[in-house]
Amino acid sequence: MILSRSKPATGQGQVAQSQQTQGRKQVPKVEDFLATRDYTGALTVLEFGAGKGNAETEMWIGYCAFHLGDYKKAMSVYEALSHNKNPPEGVPVNLACCYFYLGMYPEADRTLQKAVKSRLKTRLQFHLAHKLGDEKKLMEYHQELEDVIEDQLSLASIHYLRSHYQEAIDIYKRILLDNREYLALNVYVALCYYKLDYYDVSQEVLAVYLQQFPDSAIAINLKACNHFRLYNGKAAETEMKSLMDQSSSSFSFGHDLIRHNLVVFRGGEGALQVLPSLVDVIPEARLNLVIYYLKQEDVREAYQLIKDLEPAVPQEYILKGVVNAAMGQENGSREHVKIAQQYFQLVGSSASECDTIPGRQCMASCFFLLRQFEDVLLYLSSIKSYFFNDDSFNFNFAQAQAAKGNYKEAEETFLMIQNDRLKNDYVYISHLARCYIMNKKPQHAWELYLKMETSAESFSLLQLIANDSYKMGQFWHAAKAFDMLERLDPSPEHWEGKRGACVGVFQRIVAGQQNKELLTEAIQLLRNTANSQVEQIIRVMKRWAKDNRINI
Repeated sequence: MILSRSKPATGQGQVAQSQQTQGRKQVPKVEDFLATRDYTGALTVLEFGAGKGNAETEMWIGYCAFHLGDYKKAMSVYEALSHNKNPPEGVPVNLACCYFYLGMYPEADRTLQKAVKSRLKTRLQFHLAHKLGDEKKLMEYHQELEDVIEDQLSLASIHYLRSHYQEAIDIYKRILLDNREYLALNVYVALCYYKLDYYDVSQEVLAVYLQQFPDSAIAINLKACNHFRLYNGKAAETEMKSLMDQSSSSFSFGHDLIRHNLVVFRGGEGALQVLPSLVDVIPEARLNLVIYYLKQEDVREAYQLIKDLEPAVPQEYILKGVVNAAMGQENGSREHVKIAQQYFQLVGSSASECDTIPGRQCMASCFFLLRQFEDVLLYLSSIKSYFFNDDSFNFNFAQAQAAKGNYKEAEETFLMIQNDRLKNDYVYISHLARCYIMNKKPQHAWELYLKMETSAESFSLLQLIANDSYKMGQFWHAAKAFDMLERLDPSPEHWEGKRGACVGVFQRIVAGQQNKELLTEAIQLLRNTANSQVEQIIRVMKRWAKDNRINI
């Protein structure tokens, strides 16, 4: 944001001129520093020069402090000037800019009422309307913007803040066509491509700026973020090393951003030490802390942190959806699940997100919660090439495949998962067991059961193995599962299941489809039950075995 300004006070120039006539070394003028954007040098001359204290000099001190990022100092200068009997014309709008950058939006809005009409005032009102959520005023000030570079850059920034990244890119590229020397616009374009998940394109555009300014904190940070998305956290941290070296010495700009991003690059390491203090400093800090809690399965903490957040950008809608879905599943709350479904649908069906990877993930999540798995597969299949080794993606994709009866593909996808936490989840175990049974591998399903400790989940898995194996005609494993169920819960249903499965084993042996040695084991399973029908069934089996000269 460009502050209004006038010519610098002439006192400093007079000093330099006087010294030059005496044959001494020339003292730099304020104009020299400003011409090279050396605001630190200009500020030094202004504060210790002969013009210190007059309104014109104070205006320039405020201007330099603002452009050095010291908004509080600039604010103090302009506030002091505003109390003068006849303050300079630019004071109200410059003071409003300081308030804006300090997040004091109501104060900025009130102060602007005293400012004379100018393009800077219009641009600031445009941004304030966005920050204050006033859509009517936003459109009103949009109409007042002109086809000049400052106004168009302001419009592009609002497009960016409203997640209209392609529209922002179009403006930046149009300006760059006529102003190739505006190299910093390449960083803005790269940032837009980053937000659109085009990380490789972002890198190419960013390289143009980094060739000229290899020590730029913003550019290095963005390059590291691209590496994080394209490769991994270690690659990203390597890119950040030069920035960390600067930060550890005299370089302080972006220190909080570096600390924040390092937590992300390191997979959440140090999250509780770093992120809480940055929640109100860096917008993403709250979101990443929520993600950390979710990964730690602390759903309630995640919910408490995000429940009052009014989502404004897709990432916030998505995360609120994820947290509500997790709360719904943990507490059996249909209300939370419904809210999650609505958030996912809102993002996935929006014009700006429908063709992005997160947008398609959202639609898949929405249909997943609605149990419309054919639609889930449609959306996930369109982006699976981007998530080949992503365990969370494969976990959801495999469940959808299994729900649609694509058990071969589901088994293959489940087996791609490496994460131990997911592999020990009952949802994973039970779905994989079902896939094994449907793919005629009941022994693999039985081995999954044997690895589990006795619990309510292992009992449920036994029921699944028993019933699914029975349905698929895999009677031996059904018989073993029903026998175990009967020992744990001697109910008539489990006996009837075991009886039918044992008879099924016998039938397959008679038909030559099962190993005859299993007949002895089937008889032993039957004898585990004290029921009058047992001996009758065993007599039939023994008679057939005797007739066919089989020792049992």
